[in-house]
Amino acid sequence: MLNSIKVFRGEKRFVEDFPKIGIRPVVDGRYGGVRESLEGQTMRLARLVAEFLEQHLFLPNGERVKCILPDCCIGGVAEARMVDEFFHREGVGVSITVTPCWCYGSETMDMSRELPKAVWGFNGTERPGAVYLAAVSAAHNQKGLPIFKIYGQDVQDKDDNFIPEDVQEKLLKFARGALAVSIMKNKSYLAIGSVSMGIAGSIVDADFFEDYLGMRVEYVDMTEVLRRIEEKIYDEEELERALVWVRKYCKEGMDPNPPEKRVSAEVKEKVWRFVVSMAIIVRDLMVGNPKLKEKGFPEESLGHNAIIAGFQGQRHWTDHFPNGDFMEAILNSSFDWNGLREPYIVATENDCLNAVSMLFGHLLTNTAQIFADVRTYWSPRAIERVSGWKPEGLASEGIIHLINSGAAALDGTGEEELNGKPAIKPFWEITPEEVEKCLEATRFCYANLGYFRGGGFSSQFTTRGGMPVTISRINLVKGLGPVLQIAEGYTVELPPQVHKILNERTDPTWPTTWFVPKLTGKGAFRSVYSVMENWGANHCSICYGHVGDLFLVLASMLRIPVNMHNVEEERIFRPSVWSAFGTEDLEGADFRACKTLGPLYKK
Repeated sequence: MLNSIKVFRGEKRFVEDFPKIGIRPVVDGRYGGVRESLEGQTMRLARLVAEFLEQHLFLPNGERVKCILPDCCIGGVAEARMVDEFFHREGVGVSITVTPCWCYGSETMDMSRELPKAVWGFNGTERPGAVYLAAVSAAHNQKGLPIFKIYGQDVQDKDDNFIPEDVQEKLLKFARGALAVSIMKNKSYLAIGSVSMGIAGSIVDADFFEDYLGMRVEYVDMTEVLRRIEEKIYDEEELERALVWVRKYCKEGMDPNPPEKRVSAEVKEKVWRFVVSMAIIVRDLMVGNPKLKEKGFPEESLGHNAIIAGFQGQRHWTDHFPNGDFMEAILNSSFDWNGLREPYIVATENDCLNAVSMLFGHLLTNTAQIFADVRTYWSPRAIERVSGWKPEGLASEGIIHLINSGAAALDGTGEEELNGKPAIKPFWEITPEEVEKCLEATRFCYANLGYFRGGGFSSQFTTRGGMPVTISRINLVKGLGPVLQIAEGYTVELPPQVHKILNERTDPTWPTTWFVPKLTGKGAFRSVYSVMENWGANHCSICYGHVGDLFLVLASMLRIPVNMHNVEEERIFRPSVWSAFGTEDLEGADFRACKTLGPLYKK
């Protein structure tokens, strides 16, 4: 029994520190009675925002977000520049301006080009905070520096010491997206290998990472993994400890191979050692390991400062060596033999675009992500024809089979719970009992030697039904650039015999998630079939929760248009300048705004 487990909260993986949120209190600069009467209220509002965000936001490593405030308010350009320099020294990556009053817009505004920005203009009648908000928004728009306008619906009294709920919601949406933008910056995508089986997503486009995400691309041949295995360039004590944990908690499942092709128990034991070594080595390639320096490998100990990675695997590796399924599954999970820790985002088949989709979901929610094929649309008629069961409830309009070769995070079992319902939680909220349930719900099946000639172990589980989830995918389109797809929906459970019949029409040794999108009756969401028909690639990332609105916030910050989503209009929050590109056709306005403004980091 896992009676206790170490929780790695506050872990530092990367060269950069996590960004802070800078709160900018701006004020009417006229001394002689005006400024003096406003400074106290303005600073109080700024502290209120800082305290609220620090109370409700966490970084991916489990630490609370930190907010920075200057010692005085900003009344003009000199003080604005002083605060710029202060924020730069303090590592601020997100800017929020707060004011209850009129201020000098273009003199007090944040002129940084890359920091995501929001302005809260306090809705009170004593001083015109709304007038400043409109003026400074116009200044930002005129200069091509988008901001998120935040203005409460209800008038407040000037001495109110609370943040209205609608303002809270917008502050959190903005801050989550802005932190994601800032955390990604200057990190790496590590491509281990090259293009897998002609999959376009594994054709790594460095310009996309540099221009849109502010990231760099690093490349390592798959033979580097083999070199480190053969030369024991890993923590040997950790490997032995990991193998003990794997033998105890990772239960083997079915072997799909005919009896004459099955390998012996001795061979399987060697394969386990190999694939566990792969997991340790790929993690070390991503973020480094000081233990390697102690072993005489200082270069290898540094890693590649990679926040995401992809492993080609098929077929140059898997035709001869054990596959990467176990490595990918355990790294993407919120736990391993060391304890509970932030997931490492690793994409199957070096699908860098799905890795980015997974990264978006992880940074927005701090949870593990599920990598999956968008495999099959099952119509109600087809389900009834092959199984005899007429779909009902959430499945009544049909379902989409999300399944891939055993690389999904084990959190995807749904054995973690919130309020008694299946969920995926940040690692620091997961209990030892939930870790054990995730492991118990998973079987590690020996690889189908028709697909994977070198063997390996694939994780096998079925996601529990009833979870709200959001699937997403970044695609690159010639002449257009990156576009994002989003579909909110639910996981569903099928009657056991129906699941068996449908699941066994593909490889039953892989993890399955049955998904039903929310339908709107129009566009790509007219039907479950139309969602499948409009999906732009063979893969998707599954994120817990209906968080499409957060994806929209993040995409607008990065200037990536969204060509497909089912987020209700009242939940959409984008920079104020988007309305200048149209207020009726919001999808078209998004495309026009992103094209006009261009990628965030392109010079």
